[in-house]
Amino acid sequence: MCVCSCKPRYATSLTDRQWAVIAPLLPVRDPRRGGRPLKYDRRLVLDTILYVLRTGCAWRHVPHDLAPWDAACRWFAAWTADGTWRCVHEALRDQVREQEGRARQPTAAVLDAQSAKSAEGGEAIGYDAGKRVRGRKRHLLVDTGGLVLHRVVHSAGVQDRAGARRVLHALHQRFPALELIWVDGGYANVVDTGLLDWAQRIEQVELVVVPRNADVRGFQVLPRRWVVERTFGWLARCRRLARDYERKTAHAEAMIDVAMIRLMAARLAGEDIEPHGPIETEAARRLAEDLNRTK
Repeated sequence: MCVCSCKPRYATSLTDRQWAVIAPLLPVRDPRRGGRPLKYDRRLVLDTILYVLRTGCAWRHVPHDLAPWDAACRWFAAWTADGTWRCVHEALRDQVREQEGRARQPTAAVLDAQSAKSAEGGEAIGYDAGKRVRGRKRHLLVDTGGLVLHRVVHSAGVQDRAGARRVLHALHQRFPALELIWVDGGYANVVDTGLLDWAQRIEQVELVVVPRNADVRGFQVLPRRWVVERTFGWLARCRRLARDYERKTAHAEAMIDVAMIRLMAARLAGEDIEPHGPIETEAARRLAEDLNRTK
């Protein structure tokens, strides 16, 4: 199969500059350990995975001029199992933070959860009575710029406070400089503040609740909280993440990693793939205000 530059290009395919950012971070096969040579180029495999992620098609429906669906699916599962996606994601996140003039270790973050309907069944399927959704819940911890620090996918039936403990568990070991996390009112109320006390005592991090204005109906843009909502919006542009199509939670988490890898690789390559318009302009303005306020 031809894997050279003459192959058809798709809007989801990596550009040469994006591939130059990602390629050094991917594992390289050691011929001294034996085994057959790779049959499909790693870039072609990654383009196939990105096609599935962005378009939302089934693995079996990928175009024939990409890698065979079963080969791409095996590579996706293998890189999920050995932690490749997570390692690449963390390396790119550090590079993006440095490019933006920030330290690799964040000092503040934002936490939130999103319930997604399940389409395929599988493990950890539950019912979120509050959102009336049967499926899974995606818990994201993002930095003040919206980059994902940690993600956990679990049953939608798990309460936000219980799910937050899974995200924050051993967090101080990975991010020792992290001191402050903004959350919404679902993580603490006048009846139950156990999560706040636990986080302060065990993880040495302060959870600050950003209250919602009870007098305003409908959607509200809350200080700091809009950052994680924008990250959920970035992920929702990938149709594979519009619903939860994965049978394993590890694969659902890996799809989040791959989506952020593509976005960060584009930033580092100087080919930002975020849409430009009034929403992103307003988000950039609010981000600048928040950064100036913390200086």
